[in-house]
Amino acid sequence: MTFIQWFLFFLVLQIIHFFGTWKLYKKAGRKSWEALVPIYNAIILMHIIKRPKWWVLLLFIPVVNLLMFPILWIETIRTFGFYKKIDSLLVIGTLGFYIYYVNYATDATYNSERSLKPRSEFGEWVSSITFAIIAATLVHTYFMQPFTIPTSSLEKSLLVGDYLFVSKFHYGARVPSTVIAAPMVHDSLPFTGSKSYLQSPQLPYTRLPGLQKIKNNDIVCFNWPADSLATMWGDTSGKFTYKPFDKKTNYVKRSVGIAGDSLEMRNGYIYINGKKNTLPYRAKLQFYYTFECKEPISQSSFPKFLLSKERTGVYRILSEYWNNKKVQEAIKENGSLTKIGEDSLYTEVAGGINPQFAQRLKMSNVENKININMTSEEAARLKKYPLTISVKKINHDADEAIFPHVKELGWSQDNFGPIYIPKKGATVTLNSKSLPFYEQIIKNYEHNDLMVNGDDIFINGQKVSSYTFQQDYYYLIGDNRHNSLDARYWGYVPFDHVLGKPVMIWFSWDANAASFSEKIKSIRWNRMFTTVHGDGEPVSYRYFVFILIGIYSIWSFTKGKKRKK
Repeated sequence: MTFIQWFLFFLVLQIIHFFGTWKLYKKAGRKSWEALVPIYNAIILMHIIKRPKWWVLLLFIPVVNLLMFPILWIETIRTFGFYKKIDSLLVIGTLGFYIYYVNYATDATYNSERSLKPRSEFGEWVSSITFAIIAATLVHTYFMQPFTIPTSSLEKSLLVGDYLFVSKFHYGARVPSTVIAAPMVHDSLPFTGSKSYLQSPQLPYTRLPGLQKIKNNDIVCFNWPADSLATMWGDTSGKFTYKPFDKKTNYVKRSVGIAGDSLEMRNGYIYINGKKNTLPYRAKLQFYYTFECKEPISQSSFPKFLLSKERTGVYRILSEYWNNKKVQEAIKENGSLTKIGEDSLYTEVAGGINPQFAQRLKMSNVENKININMTSEEAARLKKYPLTISVKKINHDADEAIFPHVKELGWSQDNFGPIYIPKKGATVTLNSKSLPFYEQIIKNYEHNDLMVNGDDIFINGQKVSSYTFQQDYYYLIGDNRHNSLDARYWGYVPFDHVLGKPVMIWFSWDANAASFSEKIKSIRWNRMFTTVHGDGEPVSYRYFVFILIGIYSIWSFTKGKKRKK
């Protein structure tokens, strides 16, 4: 829906409100026309039901207003003497239209001296919980959101099992476009797995002013642009599901390229505008290296300091098979392999592959070689290991899966570019060679009608030779270069998909531990309440936080005792 359509909808709501409450306004000693004037009618209603006028602001905050409307319906009928539970259920069940019954079919009397205190302990509990949810929803939506690290794509900087606070106000809080949604959950409801939102109506994209702009190497939380899964992390059906952009899966990566940059990757290292990108001290790049050992790889020969590292096998396949196009297509469907060497008969490949498929191709393990995912410092240490013959960094072959998915470019996950990162207001030439880079921006992110007829390109029915971007874009990838699904595969991330900036790790444990007791033992105390960004080694503020919690607890306990006296 456009802003004009929302304004018309807002006016219709005012008319519905007027016809449902004008008699009640009169009974409360007000003029009937006061029920019709937008915003003013809400201020007068707050006066009638004896509630603070700042509640009116909550009615205009998306998602929060969904919680406020039922509260106001109940408060309105109670002000006119309808206290029974059945009345409350009816006014909620009819989406407020029960007030029409109270307005026209009853002799409701205005109670100006109504007590605002709940009539039972249960009522007090419901009231407290409701406003706690409203407060939490406000914080969650516009200020700070908790986030869990599910993958190892930023390992060393952020670990699997880290729990973060993501700031919404650094880059500007995004007003929810999906206005009918369950509070404080993302795309699915807990336990049921069912959708937590309605796809329509949708508010146009709006963002509040931010404190800063995204800078090179910032770690950014965002909605995955290519997401078409029914539920975040839980859908394995393979079916396409349309999702509003603010309900797409949450990801976190490093913004190596920002709007206006020219970006290139050479052997896994990023170059910005021709200069090698210098990462912050806390960032540690990881690559797969092939470790060749003097003995067959076993528990005794494998270096102990790398036992926790991710590993894949090294295989030998007949070169006759490897060079066959049909076999290559089948390999892509069954795994991911990269050539690392060859002799007169066999080709050595690294990666992962379906074991049954490997058997069909008569592939065999190379007993004294294994691929290990590690940092350059760990690779240097491995080279000094007594059983080491060689340690070689893997450089992946050309892959059509790399954005913009043009085979002729010959780009791989380690080598590609240069590529221009679109900036708001910048204009680029459009032709058959440049269109693959900007096609999804024009169609999917900036919502234009794009059609190609031979060499002619039409946008919204008009033949064009250039395009001007409507928003900034970013290039977000993981530090774990060979184990990260990122912009190398889906392309640019639009600014309207940016969620916020991770600022603090408030809890951390090994999420992959075998049992809950093992997870408790694995708590990383030194990571609790550490900042995400910054120079030097992370510093934990956990003791300071624990002291503050202790002081508050003592103060609250003392205050409670004084009240009882």
